[in-house]
Amino acid sequence: MATLFTKIINREIPAKIIYENPKVLAFEDIHPQAPHHYLIVPKIEIATINDLTPENAGYVAEMYLAAKEIAKMKGVDERGYRVVMNCNAEAGQTVFHIHLHFLAGRELHWPPG
Repeated sequence: MATLFTKIINREIPAKIIYENPKVLAFEDIHPQAPHHYLIVPKIEIATINDLTPENAGYVAEMYLAAKEIAKMKGVDERGYRVVMNCNAEAGQTVFHIHLHFLAGRELHWPPG
């Protein structure tokens, strides 16, 4: 069964898309935790970090390159931004299609909690 994110990639579910290239898509988080909170997802289904293989690991690099481009687009590349990927339920992953959270636009404290 297709994940929520696959349905967004396939335009079956609407989302506010802010960036797209042949390998990744980025859209606004529906429950933003910062003024700039976007989800960057690969255009293939990879459930968790534990499911990465040498064949699909390049998608993670594409996700980080997208984060760099989004930071520049939104004017936060010099001020700072955070990218986070959760793995499995106890870490907070709720959609089992890897995704990178991009957060910026306010001071982000550490540890995140």
